[in-house]
Amino acid sequence: MFGKNKILKPEIHEGSSLDVQEIFATFQGEGPYVGYPAVFVRLGGCNLACGFCDTEFESFKKIAVDEIITEILRLAKNDAKNLIVITGGEPFRQPIEQLCKKLVALKFLVQIETNGTLYRELPREVKIICSPKNNGSGYHKIRPDLLAKIDALKFIISASQEDYSTIGDVGQSELQIPIYLQPMDEYDAEKNQQNIKLTLELAQKYGARISLQMHKILGID
Repeated sequence: MFGKNKILKPEIHEGSSLDVQEIFATFQGEGPYVGYPAVFVRLGGCNLACGFCDTEFESFKKIAVDEIITEILRLAKNDAKNLIVITGGEPFRQPIEQLCKKLVALKFLVQIETNGTLYRELPREVKIICSPKNNGSGYHKIRPDLLAKIDALKFIISASQEDYSTIGDVGQSELQIPIYLQPMDEYDAEKNQQNIKLTLELAQKYGARISLQMHKILGID
């Protein structure tokens, strides 16, 4: 979307259906669960508009939660494919509690990918990976009700964009939340090499872990 998406407000309803961009089987390409066989549920719409975001999430349609579950079960044919990644857009923009509860009850490992500005009360089994976003005057602070529930933080790193040239303390120091650093893909070979170089330097400096977009390396969704 590269920052051109419409900014949408959080929705308030019972959550029996959700705006869904796509549901597909793949491998998790980023963060602490990298390499896991997974089913992705990409939800539509976001409450932010980030210039580097290359994900399509605006051509969504409303799908009943039970239909979402049916499709997940169809795609998750193997016992090994037990990771369900709910992403977006911004998944917390919609009432995903019902979907998460049903997935946990089915013994799936559920991971949420969020920007940290919204929150809904989810089952404690759900893993929350937060990628903080910079608003031009610093990183958005993570909501206090979310911060203590975050399993890992993933910072995007760019050598050419000052806002993303280092990491910010959004609360992780006090809570000792694991940090992953991921070089930004700017679709420019020279810039991307500089982003990787800076990511390595910052990982050494802060004792962070490296996250590469493995799905792009492998050429998969």
